[in-house]
Amino acid sequence: MDCVNQSARKLGFAVVLAIASATLAGCASKSMTPAPVEDRSSGGRPPAVAIVPPPSNTTATSATTPDAPKPLPGAENAGKPGYYTVKPGDTLIRVGLDNGQSWRDIVRWNNIENPNLIEVGQVLRVVPPGTAPGETVAVVRPVPPPPTTSAAPASAASAPRPATSTVAGTGSTPTAAPAPAAVAAASAPASEDDLAFVWPASGSLIAGFDEVKNKGLDLAGKAGDPVIAAADGRVVYSGAGLRGYGNLIILKHNNTYLTAYAHNQTLLVKEDQSVRKGQKIAEMGNSDADRVKLHFEIRKQGKPVDPAKLLPAR
Repeated sequence: MDCVNQSARKLGFAVVLAIASATLAGCASKSMTPAPVEDRSSGGRPPAVAIVPPPSNTTATSATTPDAPKPLPGAENAGKPGYYTVKPGDTLIRVGLDNGQSWRDIVRWNNIENPNLIEVGQVLRVVPPGTAPGETVAVVRPVPPPPTTSAAPASAASAPRPATSTVAGTGSTPTAAPAPAAVAAASAPASEDDLAFVWPASGSLIAGFDEVKNKGLDLAGKAGDPVIAAADGRVVYSGAGLRGYGNLIILKHNNTYLTAYAHNQTLLVKEDQSVRKGQKIAEMGNSDADRVKLHFEIRKQGKPVDPAKLLPAR
């Protein structure tokens, strides 16, 4: 029995010793931790916070988001009358033809530095400045010339009489010469919509007008046959830069009409050159075509119309 009690006492002492050792170790660890130090050099303000980059598998913050794309030139005019939004495959030549304008005018109106670089979605002015709805242009009125005399107007009695014409040797009554107003009316230019077109080639018709498949007339012929201007005008394009048309000439006749002459073998006029109705401007060929022919279009304000309705009957 004494042995049992002695063993229990030894065990209890060992437990107490173990607890005491653990307590002392804890106290020793706490006493070795340095007390916090307050930095008063900045007046007690907290230091700046460093921004930690997000993990690579998280979405980038706004600080790393790329800048939004800049709006394309002319975007503020999208959808307005007198403006055109560039589509895939467009060229300035095509835009000019489809809007009844010279591509060079479009370059000038839009301050385009490189005509070979236009972007899809870019908005182009396709009418002269001041002609789009809602636009105004200052009108400078001419100053009238100073009077050549200070004499008072002649009285009715002394006013000159109209000139008369008589036939010598006859007793016919003199007839008054036509009034200046009548002469002016007789010589006044016709409306722009009253152009008298002529056939641009003498060959037979091999394909008629179709708004979708064929935007003009196709005329047969032999290589080298003459192609003539259908009306007075100015050359606004001469080259091979429009796919599907080959060697092409475009004439602008007024603010309403353009004509186009495609698939030529030889071009005989240059851009900005004035031509007269019936003047030879090209020689027929088969450039970008399956046979020798002339493809002829008439465009009214850029829209293809049936040339057969505007050409004289053969």
